[in-house]
Amino acid sequence: MSKRRSKKGNHEDHIDESWLLPYADLLTLLVALFIVLFAMSSVDAQKFEKLSRSFNEVFSGGTGVLDFPSPMPDGNMEPIKKQSIPNDYMDKEKDQEELKELQMKVETYIDDKELTDKLETSLTTEGLLITIRENVLFHSGSADVRSKDLSIAQEISDLLVINPPRNIIISGHTDNVPIRNSQYESNWELSVMRAVNFMKVLLKNKELNPAWFSAKGFGEYQPTADNLTNEGKSKNRRVEILILPRSEVEKN
Repeated sequence: MSKRRSKKGNHEDHIDESWLLPYADLLTLLVALFIVLFAMSSVDAQKFEKLSRSFNEVFSGGTGVLDFPSPMPDGNMEPIKKQSIPNDYMDKEKDQEELKELQMKVETYIDDKELTDKLETSLTTEGLLITIRENVLFHSGSADVRSKDLSIAQEISDLLVINPPRNIIISGHTDNVPIRNSQYESNWELSVMRAVNFMKVLLKNKELNPAWFSAKGFGEYQPTADNLTNEGKSKNRRVEILILPRSEVEKN
């Protein structure tokens, strides 16, 4: 009797440890998950593919949730290709090249006619800017293009025959000396009429479409030089031709 009781007592004192196996598996899977997440954060496709293959062999011996194909075959890890350049960027680059060619054409004309002290060009973010000094086209206080300068205006109009066409803005500017005559009450009016009258001369060229042109007057409010000197005032009294990028034509 004593022996039976002893055996029965030993059996009842034994602790069931069967739960340890799934618990250990769960911990192992969690460790594997964190390792995989860490590997993914390094954005290395080759390392990740090797890790997934190793874990699948350990846990399942074959196909499993980690067993998906590598983005690239082994040994063929090529560098990431450069992103293609957007078309609009390429169009802008081409447009700038066309404006540069037009600028060279205008500057050749300026050099041939010995007008470097009267006309100048600059390529800006807004387009190609051609600046014409006041003493080329107008008498002081007048908005009428001088007859002796009509030929220059006509030759400039030939330079503006562009294919493909572009929008062109003619703008008038003055110094800060108040206008004192019966024809114009302000420098604004004088600057606007200079732009309009010069534009009219340009549009006598039948190859130019009036729909491409517009006129503006800024008066004394966009000076390029100091109005404290006569030289500065002379630079501020000007007419500008702004040839816009082709993209501006397409928007309209």
